[in-house]
Amino acid sequence: MNPLHLLLKPSAKRFFEEADKIPGFTNGNKLHGYIYLRWPYFYIGMATGEHPLARGLARFSRLLDRAFPSRVEKRRKARRAQKASGGLRFADTYHGKVLPTEEATKLVKIGREVKLTAPESVVPYQLARDIVLKNPDHIVVFDCPCRASRKTPCSPMDVCLVMGEPFASLVLEHNGKRARRISVDEAADILKAEHARGHVHHAFFKDVALGRFYAICNCCGCCCGAMQAQRNGVEMLASSGYVAQVDAEACVGCGNCVKYCQFGALKARDRSLQIKSARCMGCGACVSKCPKQALTLKADPSRGMPLLVEELSKHA
Repeated sequence: MNPLHLLLKPSAKRFFEEADKIPGFTNGNKLHGYIYLRWPYFYIGMATGEHPLARGLARFSRLLDRAFPSRVEKRRKARRAQKASGGLRFADTYHGKVLPTEEATKLVKIGREVKLTAPESVVPYQLARDIVLKNPDHIVVFDCPCRASRKTPCSPMDVCLVMGEPFASLVLEHNGKRARRISVDEAADILKAEHARGHVHHAFFKDVALGRFYAICNCCGCCCGAMQAQRNGVEMLASSGYVAQVDAEACVGCGNCVKYCQFGALKARDRSLQIKSARCMGCGACVSKCPKQALTLKADPSRGMPLLVEELSKHA
């Protein structure tokens, strides 16, 4: 036994034990994953640039760029080379799959252990595509790290769902003041309430989180770090596999749905609705906001396939 494990809480020991079973999972991966799950508020605050230390480092980096302009060009060359080589992107290691509320609810209510790998047609990234649910009824809700890092966050704060072990216990044991264990039905109620607010469900995967699904985030465009990255060209989010479509005859162009679109895909104009399909992620937040029931979600294979765990299990 590693002597360092004697200093760890039971959930952290379980995390490292599971990590030890994964071929090629380095000590660096293990430490990174532990830091991410142990101190999520610091980690996300740094990633979004909202933590005071992150802002200080950014100012220092800008000073270095002005003093040494070659630094900027080196970064540009490195990005171009990486893109040309087709190598791993940041999004391959850390990403979310958009889920309509119905599918997110099925996932939290699955009620059995699952072990499968989602194909790239569903989760279009090279890494972190496993769906391994141990103790799927172990669900913890905790304060959203993205919202917590913002000066004026949206509310409520307690909307992030961590599913299965060792993740649920690890987050709960180390962040007990901001986390609590909940039932499957309570998790479904949180999904329903967040959908009513127009927020988006993402099933999140991360390479150092044992390379697999571990959480459902309920996100808003103003707070979410992944949506922020998406707007800045880092494709961290995969479409649900659906796109919104409008019944032109039923639509009166009231624009109520536009207020709830987190991706800027809708525009009301001349008493009609325009949908920018390239921006639509198929979350369904707009559908229930239409007073005329003129909006629906339609499967669009060009945007990938939906994450349907029960269907994937049949072919695993």
